[in-house]
Order: sequence, then C-alpha cells, then structure tokens
Amino acid sequence: MQIRSYVALGDSFTEGVGDPDPNRPNGVRGWADRVAEVIAAQEPGFRYANLAIRGRKMHQVLEEQVEPTLGLGPDLVSIYAGGNDILRPKVDVDAIVAPYADAMHRLQRAGTHLLLFTGFDLGWAPMFGRLRGRVAVYNELVREIADDTGATLVDFWRMREYRDPRMWDIDRIHMSSIGHQHMAVAVLDALGVEHAVNLDPLPRLRELSRKERREADLAWARSHAAPWVQRRLTGRSSGDGLRPRVPELCAVGQDGPKVSGTI
Repeated sequence: MQIRSYVALGDSFTEGVGDPDPNRPNGVRGWADRVAEVIAAQEPGFRYANLAIRGRKMHQVLEEQVEPTLGLGPDLVSIYAGGNDILRPKVDVDAIVAPYADAMHRLQRAGTHLLLFTGFDLGWAPMFGRLRGRVAVYNELVREIADDTGATLVDFWRMREYRDPRMWDIDRIHMSSIGHQHMAVAVLDALGVEHAVNLDPLPRLRELSRKERREADLAWARSHAAPWVQRRLTGRSSGDGLRPRVPELCAVGQDGPKVSGTI
C-alpha cells in the first residue's frame, strides 16, 4: 500500500526508550523513527508523527492519543499499548483490551490501516516469567482485533532473537538500540516496504560467573527495579512532564523528523 502519512501511538516501546539520541526530542530515536526514515526516502511528501509517551497505561494511550490521530487522518497508524498494565500486580486483561478494540475499529472505519503488535514472550525472563499467561491472553485478543480490522500484525511473541540479552537495554525492560533496529526491520518487512537497513553487529557477550550474575542482578535491582517500584507506589510515571516527541505530521529527513519549535 502507499503510505503517505504515519502516526505512531503507544508507550516507551514506540517512543524509543533504550535507543538514545540527544539530538532528538525526549533524547531518543526508536524503531518508529527508523521506519519513518525508510518510508520517507521512498515516498515524496511523506509525513510522520509520534504521540507515544513512556509510562502510559492503556487507558491513557487511548484517551490522549486516539482523538488527535483521528484529526490527523493518517494512512498508517501503529500502536502497542497495555504493557504497563500487564506489569501491575493485578490486571483484568479482557477489561483493558475491550476499549482498545473499540478504538482500533474507530481508526479502521476512518480509513486508516493499522499496525498492531503482540506482547513479547516473558517465559524466559526470570523476573517477569510469571506474567507469561497474562501476555498470552492479551496476544490472543490482539490477534482477534487484527483479524477483525484487517490490520498488519507484528508477532513479537514469536521473535525468538529477543531472548538475547544484547537486544535489551541495561534496565532489562526496554529494547536496546540494536533491539530497536531489529524491530524496525520486522515492521518494514510486515508492511512489505523495501529497505536496506544496516543492523549493528551484536557486541561480544561474555559468560558471567555465578557471583558476577548475582552482583549484576543486585545492581539492576538497586538502579532500575527499585525506582520502578517506587514510582508505582507513589503514583508517578517515568513519562510525567513529557509531551509527545512529534505531535504533528511533519517531514522526515535522514536525521529524523523535522519537528518545528521546542518540545
């Protein structure tokens, strides 16, 4: 299909956390920017917006990002939401996905093609493996929405390369820059967009001793897990005070979206 405009919705996954770039809004790049750059090089007049903000739960993504997107009227909308809900101590997956389904049908009826994602398989992750069943239920519901709306689906659950720790940032929650590169390729392939994305080589992975693994786990708990729990207990979010990186459809160059003004 011809993609003349694209809006990316969601949370940190789509905002680009884990793929730092101090020269871009909010200091990140991410897979969505990378996808937009490839499409822009092939489609004259292509425009792109990214409304995703880290830490947003499902209801926030839907309430804050869907109406502005309908106003922009893009050819393509990508969305991945619900991950921050699934990580909570308690969640009703059916309850959070029902309004998500309604919103996707609204976008589809407006003439937008949808790009949806399943959740990643957490079964291999020691700290998050207990959430695997929740993700599996979420995924089946998302697959049903994709079938009903004719959406393109990127099946993150089946992307086994992400079991490699080098695909993840130091916080073990967000993808690394290499992880974002691979996700951009998966999205472009799913959309049928020709590309020649250069993937950075994976750095050498050193085998750690049991003591080193334990020390690394403790350091991670102090630096990343504890602050994350503290934010949840106090009702704060890593996205507090942030605005969308690319709030309006804009042109995209080799160095990213041409955002006007300061965000």
